[in-house]
Amino acid sequence: MRTEGGGTRSGAETDGAKTSGATSGGAVGAGNAAEAAPNNHGQPPAGLASELRQAYSMGFTRSVPWRQAQLRALAEMLRAGAGALSEAMADDMGKPGTEAWLTDIASVRRDIEAMARLLPRWAAPQRRQVPWQLWPARAQVVPEPLGAVLVIGPWNYPVRCLVLPVASAIAAGNTVAAKPSELAPATALTLSRLAQEHLDSRAVRLALGGPEVAQGLLEQRWDHIFFTGGTRTGRVVMAAAARHLTPVTLELGGKNPAIVDCTAAQSHAARRVAWGKFLNAGQTCVAPDFVLVDRRAEGPFLEALTSHVRHFYGEDPVVSPDFGRVVNGAHLERLTGLISATKGRVVAGGRAVPDQLYLAPTVVADVGWDDPLMQEEIFGPVLPVVAYEDIDDVLATLAEREKPLAVYVYTRDRRLAERVVAETSSGGVCVNHNCVQLAVPSLPFGGVGASGTGAYHGKAGFDTFSHQKAVLRSPAGAEVPVMYPPYGRTKRWLLRKVV
Repeated sequence: MRTEGGGTRSGAETDGAKTSGATSGGAVGAGNAAEAAPNNHGQPPAGLASELRQAYSMGFTRSVPWRQAQLRALAEMLRAGAGALSEAMADDMGKPGTEAWLTDIASVRRDIEAMARLLPRWAAPQRRQVPWQLWPARAQVVPEPLGAVLVIGPWNYPVRCLVLPVASAIAAGNTVAAKPSELAPATALTLSRLAQEHLDSRAVRLALGGPEVAQGLLEQRWDHIFFTGGTRTGRVVMAAAARHLTPVTLELGGKNPAIVDCTAAQSHAARRVAWGKFLNAGQTCVAPDFVLVDRRAEGPFLEALTSHVRHFYGEDPVVSPDFGRVVNGAHLERLTGLISATKGRVVAGGRAVPDQLYLAPTVVADVGWDDPLMQEEIFGPVLPVVAYEDIDDVLATLAEREKPLAVYVYTRDRRLAERVVAETSSGGVCVNHNCVQLAVPSLPFGGVGASGTGAYHGKAGFDTFSHQKAVLRSPAGAEVPVMYPPYGRTKRWLLRKVV
């Protein structure tokens, strides 16, 4: 089902390292909008925010049973549509079937089912302590929906990164418009069809199309905007949201380092790094972007890394059923340009087959901090390896760079692991593994600084799409006269004693 050649993807622009949907002209999206959105002919869905806000005002989305029913319907949609969605992702970007099922379908369905179970607890008012001076008043925090929200998804995980935030928005009681990436057009159309079959169309609407559709959506007033994609597009989204003072959640990316010290089990570390880096052909926002390895362990690590790549994908990964493809021709050209420009030494891979959008799993050794591979997020199957002498210098250099979405450290030295947690700033840290932090729904997932703002997954997603309303209930008739003027000597004395 993989598209040979560029197809509708070959001419799409890339957004820095990721093409989640925005072009430099301020429009979010690129590609063949007409093919991606035959129903609306690529026209912005004018008034969609108002329609969804009107539906929200009807009040039915506030019902916890309704929310649970919609979440279960969403999980059932993934179960029933698993085959069609896997085929669509293979068609769009050569995503291997097992990988698509694991990362975009099964794990997402599991998380949504957990949301439905836990929702009554999350939505219940939470009691808070009241100072004794205000007794017998009672205080609580009441989670309430925000209203009509917009979710803009990326192409690299076109189901996971759209459906999970939509589920969080539903769990919080909102109406939601979802804009899939037109760079994964088959997946977008499949999601739209499945949503119409399974979900309440009064409250959940999918908007298909290209940049003009996304631009039209961003011009409308929403109560929250959730965007997953690249940093450049994140700025476009935030600027559009600022016109209406709309809060945003931005799930972006960055150059995620993986530190491998000399105490680590080198083969163990290399296997996990190879899996996380070359998953989805390296087009994963939390993938290790580069490796920092203690020079004493550099040789064994590189040997183990290249060995595991061969074991995973064979001597010629172009024929492997488990290795994906680059999303489009422009992205492939950018990646091969980085390989050509590097000052490092290619120790594995490097081969490209443009008409198949294929780039082999590539490992580059002898890379320095000033190398072209170290200047931007790679977002593809190219892994630079930087050898270091002093971990203090490494931590100091990382502290000076933009904050990434994740930091990984492989070590048996517990003190080093704690130093990495304490002395680096990132969306999250994973010790002796990578990427699997996303599989823990009780952990919030999100970035910091240039890697994003806000978080979701599990309860964090419910909170992102909720307003925590403070409520104080004071019984009628119970008065403390000392609080009211006029303030004579006795009242002033009592106030000083009490307050």
